[in-house]
Amino acid sequence: MTSTPSTPALESLAELGIRMAQGTPQALALGFRTVSAVPGEAVMAVPWREDLVGDPQSGVIAGGVITTLLDHVCGMAVSSLALQARGVSSLATLDLRIDYTRAAEPRREIFARAHCYKLTALIGFVRAAAWEADEADPVATAQAAFALTSAPSQLGAKR
Repeated sequence: MTSTPSTPALESLAELGIRMAQGTPQALALGFRTVSAVPGEAVMAVPWREDLVGDPQSGVIAGGVITTLLDHVCGMAVSSLALQARGVSSLATLDLRIDYTRAAEPRREIFARAHCYKLTALIGFVRAAAWEADEADPVATAQAAFALTSAPSQLGAKR
């Protein structure tokens, strides 16, 4: 489950990209990097590394790494739209469905693109896909929902 830390509001999409790729120990350990981000859409990647392989005989990145990448890129897509629309202090994965469509190719970096197609006051809805060479031939697809939390001052609460 991805959540962004409850820290001061993000200043930019660049800062969001850094936070999503390097701000959580898991993303940092897996070597995630942000490729691009625009409001409502994000692309992240995870490099192929031997320690991320699920089956040593196949040389394919483990499915759990791909799931984590999809969760992070979905969270980034929601955050990037919420950043533009209003101050969101944190988000958390409510629901994440992953469909693996084929085995990944051995020894290949995996990319993932997510698009937040609906943002309500409390929930962001997003779709994503992961691939290595051709975005039209995904390794996995995802659909997710994220809970949005505004800073207490934006909810009218006293500090």
